[in-house]
Amino acid sequence: MQNKLKIINDPVHGFIKIPYEILFDVIEHPYFQRLRRISQTGLLNLIFPGATHTRFHHALGAMHLMFTALETLKLKGVEISKVEEKSALLAILLHDIGHGPFSHALENMLMEDWHHEKLSLLLMNQLNEEFQGELTVAIEMFQGNYHRKFFNQLISSQLDVDRLDYLKRDSFYTGVSEGNVNTQRIISMMNVAEDELVIDAKGIYSIENYLTARMFMYWQVYYHKTAAIAEFLLIKILERAKELVLGGENLPCSENLKYFLYPNNSTKASAEDIARFTEMDDNDILQAIKLWQKSEDLALSYYCKCIIQRKFPKTIISSEPFNADFIQEKIESTNKYFKIDNGEILVNEISRELLPYSKDIQPIKLLHKDGSIVFLHLSTNQIVSSGISTSNKKYILSFSREI
Repeated sequence: MQNKLKIINDPVHGFIKIPYEILFDVIEHPYFQRLRRISQTGLLNLIFPGATHTRFHHALGAMHLMFTALETLKLKGVEISKVEEKSALLAILLHDIGHGPFSHALENMLMEDWHHEKLSLLLMNQLNEEFQGELTVAIEMFQGNYHRKFFNQLISSQLDVDRLDYLKRDSFYTGVSEGNVNTQRIISMMNVAEDELVIDAKGIYSIENYLTARMFMYWQVYYHKTAAIAEFLLIKILERAKELVLGGENLPCSENLKYFLYPNNSTKASAEDIARFTEMDDNDILQAIKLWQKSEDLALSYYCKCIIQRKFPKTIISSEPFNADFIQEKIESTNKYFKIDNGEILVNEISRELLPYSKDIQPIKLLHKDGSIVFLHLSTNQIVSSGISTSNKKYILSFSREI
């Protein structure tokens, strides 16, 4: 009989235990194995060459941190049953199962109006049928329907194990040390009060360090101007491909990608939609982009060459929107250089906005020794929390290097 209680060697967290057989069975499932071929950070490896890690790595890491968090809470006297523990581990393991190729960049581009969380839930329900209802409680926790609120907060909140893993992991693989949060310290400060996740008050500076680390990672890595434009180009490629296919052009690509290029107005995912979606990964998109470099359509060919040859457009970043006359000047220069009259397709202004910490949506709570609970941003000991609760927006203008 096969031993399913494996130990996995992870470069970020060290040894990761698989404490329940059902976890091993889920990891072995084709739906989960597909995550090995879905990049965790899209095209970030074009800017940070080490960022080649996948959703598969991240899901295992998040499961490990969930296990550590539950062990910590049990030591502090929080009653957690075996069923609850197993279900919380399953829920976090599967939280990204619905991610499509290149994750966030192409969300809604392939299956319109289908956010990855909606797809994750759909696939979880399918797996639950396959595993005779063993995922029922995990699905309740994932949806926030389970009667003990802290389980859902560990999965999805402003301080969850998902964020703790991706910050530490992305910091490790990009080499950007600002994101290297002390996950062990933060988890050791976790507690439960009134069935909600709280932080022991003495851990306030570790939490503030985590919030600022996340803010720096967004502006330095995820919202890096070249990373932002690479992600934008991916979207433009799929948009343009869909327009051309709709106009009757036959673009070479895998059968599964071709299926999603044609309009599908149904609001409910069919069995074929799901089957084809779960067979797709980053390779389908990259193969198509390589082929479409030779397209006779200038825009599609240009966008694809930018990605494959890493010849990105020139980018300028600003804290204010760009002047309309300045943008028009770039469009006219583009028209002149490429001898076209629709240069606006190669000149784009995009924006990125970040609210580092929300005081309104699931604010972090601190637990004092006397049992009193206070919001992080209202604590007399906080240093930066009240200062990072305002939104910040940057504007990026991209245009061809040739002009």
